[in-house]
Amino acid sequence: MVEVALDPHKNKTGDIWHVCVEGLPGSGVLYGYRVDGPQQWEQGYRYDSSIILLDPYAKLVAGRKYFGDVTDKTSKFLGTYDFSSLPFDWGPDYKPPNTPETDLVIYEMNVHSFTADESSGLEPGIRGSYLGVIDKIPHLLELGINAVELLPVFEFDELEFQRYPNPRDHLINTWGYSTMNFFAPMSRYASSGGGPAVAAQEFKQMVKALHNAGIEVILDVVYNHTNEADDDHPYTTSFRGIDNKVYYMMDLKNNAELLNFSGCGNTLNCNHPVVMELILDSLRHWVEEYHVDGFRFDLASVLCRGNDGTPLNAPPLVKAIAKDYVLSRCKIIAEPWDCGGLYLVGRFPNWDRWAEWNGKYRDDVRRFIKGDPGMKGTFATRVSGSSDLYQVNKRRPYHSINFVIAHDGFTLCDLVSYNFKHNDANGEGGKDGTNDNLSWNCGFEGETDDVNVLSLRSRQMKNFHVVLMISQGTPMMLMGDEYGHTRHGNNNSYGHDTAMNHFQWGQLVARKDDHFRFFSEMIKFRRKHSILRHNRFLTKNDVTWHEHYWDNPESKFLAFTLHDEKLGGDIYLAVNAHDYFVKVAIPSPPQKQQWHRVWCDEDGDNDGDGTSGGSGEGDVCSGGGDVVLTQIGNPPMISLLKVYLSVGPVTISLRILQLSLRQSHETT
Repeated sequence: MVEVALDPHKNKTGDIWHVCVEGLPGSGVLYGYRVDGPQQWEQGYRYDSSIILLDPYAKLVAGRKYFGDVTDKTSKFLGTYDFSSLPFDWGPDYKPPNTPETDLVIYEMNVHSFTADESSGLEPGIRGSYLGVIDKIPHLLELGINAVELLPVFEFDELEFQRYPNPRDHLINTWGYSTMNFFAPMSRYASSGGGPAVAAQEFKQMVKALHNAGIEVILDVVYNHTNEADDDHPYTTSFRGIDNKVYYMMDLKNNAELLNFSGCGNTLNCNHPVVMELILDSLRHWVEEYHVDGFRFDLASVLCRGNDGTPLNAPPLVKAIAKDYVLSRCKIIAEPWDCGGLYLVGRFPNWDRWAEWNGKYRDDVRRFIKGDPGMKGTFATRVSGSSDLYQVNKRRPYHSINFVIAHDGFTLCDLVSYNFKHNDANGEGGKDGTNDNLSWNCGFEGETDDVNVLSLRSRQMKNFHVVLMISQGTPMMLMGDEYGHTRHGNNNSYGHDTAMNHFQWGQLVARKDDHFRFFSEMIKFRRKHSILRHNRFLTKNDVTWHEHYWDNPESKFLAFTLHDEKLGGDIYLAVNAHDYFVKVAIPSPPQKQQWHRVWCDEDGDNDGDGTSGGSGEGDVCSGGGDVVLTQIGNPPMISLLKVYLSVGPVTISLRILQLSLRQSHETT
């Protein structure tokens, strides 16, 4: 080891320290910084010259070789580089998909958990790696999604909870929301313990393969806090030891206590010029070096706070990201809240560029489908694009990222299986995770062999998926929901590198012909029909609401028709969340056209042949919620799926009809 002392007269220009070291190998060198300075805690200084610090701008980070290797808990993380390898070959015909935002269907997933399980069928060295994702691209294509949103892939220490004895020292950080460097890909996602240089190459291979399959890559990025924790149990690896006062928000009137708007002990000082430059450089690096297509910003309301935590109306960083020339082609998505109560859904500073995770969509759809009263009008607003939130300036429906399920919270299966969270395995006495899940267990809490309850839950999951896929806006679903993954009621499973988080490929096979097939066909139905994904908000010419009881809070029935003036492919939907049957008249189709059933199983005898659903005669929506979908145009191209839906204490049926043009004998 060589240590070089820097002379401020020779190695410092302004606020920048620099040194040139000649004769080093082109790769395989580890390096770090030792920084000393004032010790006045109350003024915010946290210097410790005994610690070798990680370069905040290191493009590669070396640490332990294998993910979750508990024999190497105290691994040091240092910067490294690779100037020996040839530039990555993206290929002469390579080009990113550049999918319009109107057409996106996002699949939120975790790189490691996607293939870590033995059921993936991959060799041990490939499981849980970037290459593992490549192997499973056929599954993503069969499902029908066209964008993956990857949980954090920046370098993090998955064993951070095991640094000292504590109630969580059995956990392995599987989600990765604890960044220690904003430029380096997670090195333990390399195959066979290949290390940081291999990780960088294989990350690019993954992006290239996904792009060649028409799938965009969106990164979930964590610029609201770092891994360095709080002052009670600090984990000083980089920023804290370099310049704590610059990198973190603190209360200088209270012993320089770190402000905690992230819920993780510290808050990155995002709008400080130095930190802002770091974040912008990081984002550009991932676009230019790794060719990613966009970013989802975790707890993005933190990005809207000033140095002392005060909310800003026009935060410089958020504006700079929206206006940056390199980031101009990228999708940028905010999680518009933080743990300090700054809830900005529909109000996130956006410059007509930022999309948002629409938390109100999640909550309102859950409430309506489980049968809460007084939700019909709000539900109609959510499925038609949330114009109350996003019809401002030049914002569009696709700026609403619609989701019912995300990585934090219940899975879709657990949403219909548990009324309460079951987080004892997390070591926090059940205090972690939200208590307000807006869930319904279909009559029994947790696992059961009761076939009626299981059937009801299956139908309920399909109900949520249909509503998501027919809503205006950008849909996002969670990895594993396509086969009904369960975390057994744990709604905060960040620390479990087990089957609780791992994709269960055997269960996918077992449910391929029913649950998965249904989810896949609904995604493809959405992608086929453009009137389900308008690039503008609906007008009176786009939709007819067949509704007379908007002001009745006890009314839980909603029906409407989406009109396709260009192609004539109207779609009719009806949703009944009552606990009793509702008889309705399906609107009469235009002349020479008929309704064709795309999906219906009201009486259990529909085999999905796409036969006529009538020309306006009475029809029945069974209790608990009913969706009828119709299209004018060509006959149904998707398979008809038998399914019942449930939204309350009773079963409902879901019917999807398609309206197609039938020429008369005179014109044949």
